Amino acid sequence: MKHALLGASGVGTSVYALGTATFGEHTDEEEASRVLEVFVDAGGLLVDTADGYADGRAEEIVGRWLARQPAEVRSRVLLSTKGGGYTTSAAMNEWGNTRHNLTRALNTSLRSLGVDSITLYQVHTWDPLTPLEETLSFADDAVRQGKIQYLGLSNFTGWQLQKAVDTARRLGLTAPVVYQAQYNLLCREIEWEIIPAGTANGLGLLAWSPLSGGLLTDKYSAHARPDGDSRFTEQMERGKMHDNYVAALYQAHVTNERTWAVLKILRDIAVTRGVTPAAVALAWVAARPGVSSVILGARTSAQLAANLAARDLTLDAEEITRLNEASDPCPAGYPYGAFGAMQRSRSIQ
Repeated sequence: MKHALLGASGVGTSVYALGTATFGEHTDEEEASRVLEVFVDAGGLLVDTADGYADGRAEEIVGRWLARQPAEVRSRVLLSTKGGGYTTSAAMNEWGNTRHNLTRALNTSLRSLGVDSITLYQVHTWDPLTPLEETLSFADDAVRQGKIQYLGLSNFTGWQLQKAVDTARRLGLTAPVVYQAQYNLLCREIEWEIIPAGTANGLGLLAWSPLSGGLLTDKYSAHARPDGDSRFTEQMERGKMHDNYVAALYQAHVTNERTWAVLKILRDIAVTRGVTPAAVALAWVAARPGVSSVILGARTSAQLAANLAARDLTLDAEEITRLNEASDPCPAGYPYGAFGAMQRSRSIQ
């Protein structure tokens, strides 16, 4: 397994991380334990979870697995979790980025994971109601207390990320070292603002949904609805608020000819290299500038083992160019698209 720095920290992490969003919901505890074992045996280090995954059950599963491991495994695994996001069981004051809620959420996560300190604690989403000063002072106190080691942001826009960094630095508080965002060949719009903001501040990117919910695994034919084995189908049928976004995203992708052009190139490269289209898609994300780690979500240990084949794949310049051109999200309106390209070319000169 290749390694990279965890963003602005000096901590080394595996280029591929393990996501646990399916644990406790679509992956039972026995299979989740096998998934974790496959990941660690492959040299994986960063395990990413959240207090909102399966309403906290994912953290509990990870915690029980970790408690059964020998000391050398427990010391090697880097735990990443998130707090502040909305969950289906959330009551008043049990969501958002207030000191009150994040204190409750962090203490619950520590108990569920069975640890005294969490390597990376991420604010799950932007909270328009809570002042950033309150959120960041909570994180600074948690670092000083030893409850968390590093701070991260998740699902922030470019201006939100920049404001968080600026506020932390202005007040002398703990600043974030990474940010987490959706990034794949079908979702590159974060390159317009979010990635430049992260790069300018030295933050690393933790890329989630690198296979676009399974669309980039080449399981589907053009304009065909995924079958029951699809994460998209599972999420659409659950009918949660978040899944309305997922369903809309799926519809946007399957009706866009760009999706099928990207899949064709993935197939061509995969055949030439003797790997799967998924491995090619994952290798593309892992090689993108600013990426610290690519989060692999897997419902089964077999899925994870197949996707981990990407760790031995390095795409050449021609392959990357073909994928970049096919997946280009342009045409985009002002100030991106041609205007943004002109700005970039001037800055290079």
